[in-house]
Amino acid sequence: MGREGPVLGIDPGSVATGFGLVCKRGSENLKVIHAGVIRTNSKQTFPARLKYLYDEIINIIDKFKPIACAIEDVFVAKNVRSALKLGHARASLIMAALNSGLSVYEYSPLEIKKAVVGYGRADKRQVQQMVSIILNLKTPFPKDASDALAVALCHIQSMNLSRFITLKLSGEIR
Repeated sequence: MGREGPVLGIDPGSVATGFGLVCKRGSENLKVIHAGVIRTNSKQTFPARLKYLYDEIINIIDKFKPIACAIEDVFVAKNVRSALKLGHARASLIMAALNSGLSVYEYSPLEIKKAVVGYGRADKRQVQQMVSIILNLKTPFPKDASDALAVALCHIQSMNLSRFITLKLSGEIR
């Protein structure tokens, strides 16, 4: 994350995919650029729904020009069929980001919750509340969008820590 610009966070799903763009302004100010939920049409074929997710993320990337994409990694789904569909949705979203020239970073739900809430087993409501507090939001975003913002925040925190460690090891900071 060498240059300034928004980070695209994605909370993948085959029915509802949350997305959020967060930009770091100055030393500590974090700002939401845009966030929302992409909902697929259950009447469409599954491949058509995957294409829709791909196209929508491409449109978001083209419009907001993020510098990186962070996506939630697969967690244990309710059943094998759900896990496979989630995997296909993730692949479609990852390919959209890669085909747009973005680096893609994956974070587990545990890493995301720990980075944002401080507790890896936090529930969706707690994540939503902390995202609202961190980003100074008057009204919280829907849970899928809040989860996506949490993914972006996790990535920003991870990059800040990596940058700090690099500077510390190089002796630039004591």
